Amino acid sequence: MKYIALHLMAAACAAAFIAAPSFAAAPMAKTPAPGYFRVMLGDFEITPLSDGTVDLPVDKLLSQKADKTNATLAKAQLKAPLETSDNAFLINTGSKLILIDTGAGVLFGPTLGKIQASMKAAGYSPEQVDEVYLTHMHSDHLGGLTTQSTAAFPNALVRASKAEAEHWLNQANMDKAPADGKGNFKNAMAALDPYVKAGKFKTFEGDIEVSPGIRAQGGHGHTPGHTTYVIESGGKKMVAIGDLIHVAAVQFDNPAVTVGFDGDQKAAAAARKKLFDAAAKDGSLIGGAHLQFPGLGYLRTEGKGYRWIPVNYTQMR
Repeated sequence: MKYIALHLMAAACAAAFIAAPSFAAAPMAKTPAPGYFRVMLGDFEITPLSDGTVDLPVDKLLSQKADKTNATLAKAQLKAPLETSDNAFLINTGSKLILIDTGAGVLFGPTLGKIQASMKAAGYSPEQVDEVYLTHMHSDHLGGLTTQSTAAFPNALVRASKAEAEHWLNQANMDKAPADGKGNFKNAMAALDPYVKAGKFKTFEGDIEVSPGIRAQGGHGHTPGHTTYVIESGGKKMVAIGDLIHVAAVQFDNPAVTVGFDGDQKAAAAARKKLFDAAAKDGSLIGGAHLQFPGLGYLRTEGKGYRWIPVNYTQMR
């Protein structure tokens, strides 16, 4: 009798299980979280914005043998082509809203061009941006300046180093460039054209304060006028480093490795070492355009290279 009772109970349970509704047929969302992050830096609010990701053949782009790159990537559970973040940084100082870089816009295909959507998800609109600072004029950093040939940030003043502008906005330089190198010139001229015509493009020279609490400093090598921006508030410091690094898994351990995008390989490596040494020493927060989103973290010297320490997720206080 006991066996029969247990058998009947098991049958009843099985029938109940079969009769239970199933929701596994719900369609998969297949969309990531909104592309923004947020931290405080003293009294400033820092909002990294994702423009999306792009696959890069880093095994062919880095200045070391492909098999070595692939082996290093494998240790980090990565592979080439490497899905690479393209980040921008929105700084609310309390009196100004400042955007550092703008992403690629429509210039790199459908996986990028998400800065405006990320900004809106973060609670801001493009019309609220007071100033845009460019680290340099490669297409994946200034493509988001325009939407259908009009200013995407209609009320913003755009600023960049004079050396950068004189290089990329120069028709003679574009004419001398190889066929596969003319695109960056054309894209820079087109992206900045609405701002130039409106009198809203302004260059600067040297290491200067571009806004209270934000200082431009040279980091030349990747491009002739590549610039990093030092943001300071309440005793805290962050450096937006632009393209001083592209492949974290390789270049933190071996900072001498450069990338094909570097115009002057030797100078680019030297600029990286100088800034990374300083950041590791003083504990500055680093914001990288191509570090895994949100691209924020700290550096610690380790051997001949550096250890990357991503920011801790934290509540806003």
